Amino acid sequence: MPDLAKRKINIKSPAKINLHLEVIGKREDGFHELAMIMQNIDLSDYLEFRINNNGLIKLESDCNHLSLSSDNLIVKTANLLKKKLNIDFGANIFLRKNIPIGAGLAGGSSNAAATLIGLNKLWDLNLDQETLCSLASTLGSDIPFFINGGIQLCFGRGEILEKLESNFEYGVILLKNPNISVSTSETYKKYSNRFCDKYLTNREMIENIRKNLRDNGLNNLDFDNQHLTIKNDLQLVVENDNDSVKQALDLLSRLENCLTFSMSGSGPTCFALFKDVNTAKKELTANYKLFKERGYDSWVCTFLEKGITFI
Repeated sequence: MPDLAKRKINIKSPAKINLHLEVIGKREDGFHELAMIMQNIDLSDYLEFRINNNGLIKLESDCNHLSLSSDNLIVKTANLLKKKLNIDFGANIFLRKNIPIGAGLAGGSSNAAATLIGLNKLWDLNLDQETLCSLASTLGSDIPFFINGGIQLCFGRGEILEKLESNFEYGVILLKNPNISVSTSETYKKYSNRFCDKYLTNREMIENIRKNLRDNGLNNLDFDNQHLTIKNDLQLVVENDNDSVKQALDLLSRLENCLTFSMSGSGPTCFALFKDVNTAKKELTANYKLFKERGYDSWVCTFLEKGITFI
């Protein structure tokens, strides 16, 4: 396999937002039963993969605030593949980081999925989608979503996926204070302490909530120029504890053409939807100075039809 040594794989690794996040309850395995709609957006990291013959996984990045050691999900993912499939090769991986860390945008999960897909091609493993998703679910609850991405229903702890078909062309404005990060595990723990006083055992209730989201989820997002509320149960605890989130939501709610606004995931990133990307760009241009004065980084994004892609 002489050509492998020269091979270089480049991958686009996009963020996601939650268009619905419902915590049904705490499961006996310690995870939470969820009902979500997740959507990829075109704020993306970029990964480059090159093969090496020393068997080591070497990660470098342009981000100074990121651990590049064995606790990084990219390194964990690569080592899992090596161990599971007895791979002798190593990989040199470079991460160009654009998705903020600890932001509720699942940048780390996206990077892990990108690593599975990238190394599958770099090392000629020929793993199918089902196998990639199975490996992804052992690494983290959000990671399987990114294998196919786009817009999907996500059930269980996030690993039960159902693809949705949509032609939404909404524009998105994201706001995040660069000095604030939120721990997903701590947020779930706080939510659990406040709202999940017993373990979830009612399967009928779970199935009813799933069916309701299947039947009505996309209808609820077809705004037709009406202001609607996006459900994010975790916002109940994060907004109370985090002035950055409270203020971001207030700022977004005041934007003239905002269709709806919410926090993404466990926060602290908040977002607003607009009828199209041009409307979002105009709103950002008009309010950029205000956002900066209040301490927020801001982005305009569009929805993506796919998750991880080769470039």
